[in-house]
Order: sequence, then structure tokens, then C-alpha cells
Amino acid sequence: MGRGDSTSAVDGPEAALLEALFGQSPVGLHVLDTDLRIVRINAATPAMRQVRMQDVVGRRFEEVYLPLLQDAAAAASLVRGVLDSGHPVVGHVVQAHPATDPGRRNFYEISAFRLQAPLGQVLGVALIAVDVSERERGRVRTAVLDAVRREVGRSLDVVATCQELVDTLVPAFADVAVVEVVDAVVRGEEPRPSPLAPGVPLRRAAFRSSGDAGAHEPQAHPLGDVRSLPAPTPYTQALADLRPRVVALDGDLPWVGADPDRTEAIRRSGAHTLITAPLAVRGTVLGLISLYRTRQPVRYDAPDADLVLQLADHTALCIDNARRYTREHAIAATVQRHLLPRRPLSRTALETEHLLVPAEGVGQWYDTIALSGARTALVVGTVAGSGIHTATAMGQLRTAIRSLTAFDLPPDELLARLHGTVASLAAERAGLPPSGPLHQQVLTATCAYAVHDPLNRTLTVVGAGSPALTLIPPDGRARALHPTSGSPLGGPERTPFAASTFDVPDESLVILSTLPLPALDVLGRSPNTEGRPLADLRDDVLYALPPESRTAPAAILLARTRAFPAENVATWQLQAAPTAAATARHHVRRQLTAWNVPEQTALNTELIVSELVTNAVRYGKPPLELRLLHDRTLACALRDAGVAAPHLRHAGPADEGGRGLFIVGELADDWGVRYDDHGKTIWTEQSLTPRP
Repeated sequence: MGRGDSTSAVDGPEAALLEALFGQSPVGLHVLDTDLRIVRINAATPAMRQVRMQDVVGRRFEEVYLPLLQDAAAAASLVRGVLDSGHPVVGHVVQAHPATDPGRRNFYEISAFRLQAPLGQVLGVALIAVDVSERERGRVRTAVLDAVRREVGRSLDVVATCQELVDTLVPAFADVAVVEVVDAVVRGEEPRPSPLAPGVPLRRAAFRSSGDAGAHEPQAHPLGDVRSLPAPTPYTQALADLRPRVVALDGDLPWVGADPDRTEAIRRSGAHTLITAPLAVRGTVLGLISLYRTRQPVRYDAPDADLVLQLADHTALCIDNARRYTREHAIAATVQRHLLPRRPLSRTALETEHLLVPAEGVGQWYDTIALSGARTALVVGTVAGSGIHTATAMGQLRTAIRSLTAFDLPPDELLARLHGTVASLAAERAGLPPSGPLHQQVLTATCAYAVHDPLNRTLTVVGAGSPALTLIPPDGRARALHPTSGSPLGGPERTPFAASTFDVPDESLVILSTLPLPALDVLGRSPNTEGRPLADLRDDVLYALPPESRTAPAAILLARTRAFPAENVATWQLQAAPTAAATARHHVRRQLTAWNVPEQTALNTELIVSELVTNAVRYGKPPLELRLLHDRTLACALRDAGVAAPHLRHAGPADEGGRGLFIVGELADDWGVRYDDHGKTIWTEQSLTPRP
């Protein structure tokens, strides 16, 4: 086969097959002559998409692939061996660096076969190349994870366990590895529950570098040094929310002023990427892993962060096994771990993220609660005190609020009832024996409670204490809103609580905090707030906090509002007439058919609507408004101007009425009543999956 023979004298199905292979095949195909010159190729592989066909045909294999393959000479030798021996090679993996991204490493699995004419004449070699980059990267990560699980944890000494980790990761996965551990853990004492309070000292327990300088690689602090971490930085953020951070270290770093020693060591080492992840077990912070790449050109990415989190989890367990902790600490850690929601709430019309600014002597908490009618409650609060008793009090308040929301109380009434609950708990503390640790600890708390209604595009807020509310509408012009606030919970004052209602456009950013913080203004000055992840905006707020504000305890909720899909809402005005129930059933049947709701659920909904409308005509006051919401559940709401409270009755066998709400309660998964200045709304919710 000569270099000019790019096609053969075949036609029909064979020619069509060749054209399909070279024009449509998803794998890379290469035909080389006996001099290993390229005769024909396709562009299926990313590496070959960067060259033009006319520039490579006729050139030698190693000449074309020298800039791309990690070892082009070895690949050419392998292909030459196939040509000379006739023995095929299948599944040989080679590495390539794309010309457009030299810092990235791709893997290709190549197979080579000798081409011969029917009479035995050797014509050349055929190569098949398949991109197996993701598989190989996964294999490398799995090998690193297996090595850590095998090598780390052989000792019951905390410092030795940390050194085992860095020795395993360098140079296989990192060029520089640092492990810092809470100093109390090294001494075998009980560590504090997460989040790690500012000022807690950490010991630099292990360090290793793959550089020529070895132990003389630039370090921010010497091995064994004990000091607290300056904040805010990616390191303190990872310790605060127990999530890893992948940080690009080239360019300006917003936290350079917070930790100049560490940033100077990063600059001197030439590191370009960092992964920092918490060492945490059962919600307790034990320390921090920091991995840097300096000489390896490949940058860390999100899958690497997932791997580091697994490595950190294993190492944390090993460290935890190297010390003893008491039952009291295990209980405290469990309470702290289960106090707050495990994941931010994400609803059709709202997305949330939180930020806790810890301080000594005060506990912070937050919550997000799904309400009827696609509404969402946002809650932030603080409780004076520390330790297991404060965590227990925060859990009691969170439970009380969730119980009160089940009654669909207006925000001001809900906070008034919560105030009474806290006062009762405070009285119980005062009644404890004088020798008890809680007798002298007064129970006081602050709380801000807000309800977002995506259908009315409003936010109703009430506060006990001095809550702060910032609104950033889609135009980016931030403005501070000033909700009315009452006295802190549990205090002797009986200031009435009053709710404030604000208009909130769709695609707005709402920031609710227990304290006014100047850093909240930073989001209003940011030109790229829209579309950025809430987790990034949360970090921006923390970085912008002045040092004096970081000692003030605060719980912050960030919420991004979204438009509720108009096609998922149906509203009808009904006449208070005997035919209203039939009219309502007709509207509902047609709408549920359009939404493709399961037949049984649709039948149940028609019956629910019929009973609600009948009761409203008989006992309520016009006007009547019926609304259906097609969301994660199917919600039905009937509004009238009456204020008479409906209640569930159990009618006797001879009674002609009194079964309406009983039927509704049997068919619906949940139901309730809420009141406003214009009357009441009776609502129901049903699962879109019919009950068996």
C-alpha cells in the first residue's frame, strides 16, 4: 500500500463500509503504511480534531503525535513491533496532552493489527484508538483511595496517622500535603462540635512535599506549630460547613489579607490548585487536609474533591479511633449534628443557603419549612449559652416552630406563641435546684420568621430581637428593608409582635439575618450576583465581614426567589349559588385532564372540591375563589370572606350532614385552614401518586 493509495479499488458494500468507518465511526481509526506513514485517518479522537487531514497524510506516525503523546517513541515502537511480527496488540493505554490544554491529561486505549494482502504481502498497520480518559482517571482515584484505606490507620497515634496520610498521597495525588489537627485531639481530649469556633488552636501534625527541597519546601508554619486559623479563608469555610473547597491559586485571592503567611508560602511554592477538606467524624471537627499541586500540571476538579472527601472521612475515623472520648461528648455531637437541616431547601419557587457566624457563649440555628400554597418559611435564631444545654434549647425552639407552622398561624401570632413557649422553658430552668448548672443560666433567644409567597410575590417578616433583611431585586440595586421587631424571646418584656410585608419580585435575592451585618451590602455592590450559586454568594458575604463582625454571633439565610410556573396554577371565581359545586367540579375535571393527573387522584380531587365548595356556599361568605396548584403535590385552596372556623365532626348514622370535612380529611394527605384580613382559606394537599 503506497502513500498515495488513500482508497482501494473496492466498491459496493465494502466501499460503503470504509466510508462509514472513516466518516461516522465514534472511535479513532488510523491506517499506516510499511514506513509507518499515515495513509488515512478519521477525526473521532479529540487529539486528531486539532489537525487538518491534509497536514498529516504522508507524515510519520511519531512525527505527528510527538507533541501530543506522552511517549510517542514508545508508541511508534509498539506499532513497529506489530508490523514486523504480525502479532496484534489490543487494549494498550497511552497518555496524551491536548495542545489546547497542556495541563489536562487524556488517556487512549489503542489496538494495532497488521494489514496483509490475500497473497500475504504486508501492506501496513491499522490502529484503533478509543478515549478512555474518564475510566482511567476513575481508576487512578480508586487506586489512591485503596492505598489510603490500606496504609492509613495502622497506628493508634494521632500524629502518626496524619503522617501516614501525607506519605500515601504524595506524590501519587498531590505535590504538597498538609494535615492540621485540633490541638485538643492530639492530647486525647474531647474536640468541640462543629462548626469550629474561632480561635480554636490547630497543630500542624504532618507535612510532605514531592519537591527537590523535600522538607525544606516553603511552609507557612513549621511542623508541630500550634495556632488558630485566621479567617475568613477557604480553610475556615471548609471547617465551618464541612464541605471541601477546590480553589484556583493563580490570580488575586480575596482572602490574601486574612492569612498572609499561608498565601506567601503558596506563592513561593508555585502551587496552582488547592483542595482543602475537613477531617470530621459524626459532626465533630478533628482537623483539616490541604492538598496542593505545584509541579503536576493537571488541576484539581470536582471529582477530585469528592475523592478527597472520602479520604478525609476515612482518615477522620482513624484519628477518632486513636483517642478516647466520653459519652457526654458523643451525646453533644449527636444533638449538634441533628439540630439543623442537613441540606438546603430547594422548592419550585425558592432556593436557600445558610451561613452561621459562630461565637463563644451563643448558639446559632436556622430552618426552612415548606408551607401550604407553595409558600416557604425562613427562620434564623440564636440562643444564649453554650454546650449540650444550648444545643438542646435550639432543638426545642426548632421543634416548637415546626409544630406551630402546622396550624397555619400568621407570622406575628406564631412568634407570640413561641415567646410564650420560651417563657415557659425559662420558668422551668428557674425552678431547678440552685446547685444545677442551668439554674443561673437565663434562657434568652432571638428569632426572625419570614414567609415567602411566590404567587403573591411577597415576603412577610416578623422578628424577636433586631433582625436584618436585605433585598436584591433582578436589577441588582440592593436595599435594606426594615421589618418591625419585638423584644427577645423569653425576656420579661411583652412587646407585641407586628409583621411587615414586602413585595419581592421573581429572581430576587433575599438575605435574612439575626443581626445587621455590614458585609451583607457586598452582594448589592457585586456586578455578577445574578445566576451565581448561592454557596458562592454565601462565601462572598463571609469574606467581606470585617474582623469585629466575626465575633458577633449571627445566623444568615440566603434565598433566591423564582417564578412559580403560570401553567401550574389555575384559579376560578365562583358564584355563591347552589350550582357552584357542579361548576367547580367541571373546572377541576378539565384542568386535571390537561395536567394529566392520575385518574384516582383526579376523582378524589373532584370530591374534595365539591365538599369544600358546598360548605363555603352554606356557611361562608362571598366572594369565593378556587385555586389548584400542580407542584410536587396537588394542592387545592378555597377562599371565602367568612371567618367562621370549620371543624371536623363525626356524624352519627342518622345525621344528614356533618361529613364534609371528614371526607376531605380521608381523601387528602393533609389539610388545614389559614386566616388573613380578607377571610379564610381552606386547603388540601394530595400526593400525585395514588395511595394503594
